[in-house]
Amino acid sequence: MNSNAPPTRTDVVVVGGGIVGVSAALHLAKKGVSVTLCEKGRIAGEQSSRNWGWCRTMGRDLAELPLAIESLRLWAGMNGQVGGETGFRNSGIVYLCESRRELDAYEAWLEQARQFQVQSRLLGKAEVDEVLPGSARRWAGALITPTDGRAEPQLATLAMAEGARRAGAAILTSCAVRGLETSGGRVSAAVTEHGRIDCGAVVLAGGAWSRLFAGNLGIDFPQLKILGSVMRTAPLEGAPELSVGGAGFAFRKRLDGGYSVARRNANVTPITPDHFRLFFDFLSALTREWRELRLRIGRRFIEEWNIPRRWSLDGPSPFEAVRVLDPAPDDAILDEGKSSLARAFPVFKDVPIVERWAGLIDVTPDAVPVISPVEALPGFYLASGFSGHGFGIGPAAGRLVADLVTGASPIVDPTPFRFERFARGRRSRA
Repeated sequence: MNSNAPPTRTDVVVVGGGIVGVSAALHLAKKGVSVTLCEKGRIAGEQSSRNWGWCRTMGRDLAELPLAIESLRLWAGMNGQVGGETGFRNSGIVYLCESRRELDAYEAWLEQARQFQVQSRLLGKAEVDEVLPGSARRWAGALITPTDGRAEPQLATLAMAEGARRAGAAILTSCAVRGLETSGGRVSAAVTEHGRIDCGAVVLAGGAWSRLFAGNLGIDFPQLKILGSVMRTAPLEGAPELSVGGAGFAFRKRLDGGYSVARRNANVTPITPDHFRLFFDFLSALTREWRELRLRIGRRFIEEWNIPRRWSLDGPSPFEAVRVLDPAPDDAILDEGKSSLARAFPVFKDVPIVERWAGLIDVTPDAVPVISPVEALPGFYLASGFSGHGFGIGPAAGRLVADLVTGASPIVDPTPFRFERFARGRRSRA
């Protein structure tokens, strides 16, 4: 997967080697489509290897829930499908509730989600103690989904990429796509740093880079970034097998016996120039979620201010200047999460933290991804804005992309994911 010599012709070019792009390439290849995936850095170098590793249906936006259900089904057979270890296990997930108000909110979600035959159910106080022994506090209740699972972000996308390669996909790393060429008003080629690839369709699955790439095409994609910080512990005996989200903490068991731990419900938002450009697009989300947002202004603002927003295809692009986004974790956020976890589950109190990391999560105004053709540019498809849910729903998102590109019956109704649902869902120039 380290070759960067592109073919001269392919049916579909996928831009981006995160889990969604890799899944799209896998499903396209299995449909017999000639597909080339181009990744500017390395496979799963950014958020696809830096997330929590949860694969859940529980608590999803109802628009996203059918995609999450299909993804869980695909996750269950993924190891066999790709012939590699993704780390997926149906271990179950629990959301702990401190108050009756939280429990009522989950009950309201469950009432609406029952139409999809979800396996979630509410737990009373005593049931929580049975399911999660070892907690130092009494919870008001919980929402549990025993069929939800976990996978290993550092393994899964790489295994899927290798499966896609064996199915016939070309997987190119250190191969940035600078932009697209058109003919007769539709996509005709992708121009990479190593040469031009004639193609009939391009899928942009660029994660946090998607807005920048689309903008050079004159497509205004409303997308911002949130910093997600995670840490992992040394192997630990006696802690829960279930993945758990509680007040100020979240954790899931890893294949190595340790735990990935994060601070729940506290999102660091580095202020960038796009926050001003997209202020009114995100105003409703900001009003709704301000308690969970920690706005910061610092080096990221200057870095993004200095990134060109327009460039020609015959010279280096911004994607060649920064191969992998590798932001520093927010240690204060992680320390809060560790303290909250140790108070709730004393077994974690003295466990060593062996690594900390962070990634930039791409978010949309409604926190629902775009998986859609772009009407203003035939042959161009967008699969981005997963708002922190991309790893868990990546398998079905990639399948939906493949269905849309090939004109097959879609795995789920694609209507909620249309790009044109946004007021900015248009092309600003020819």
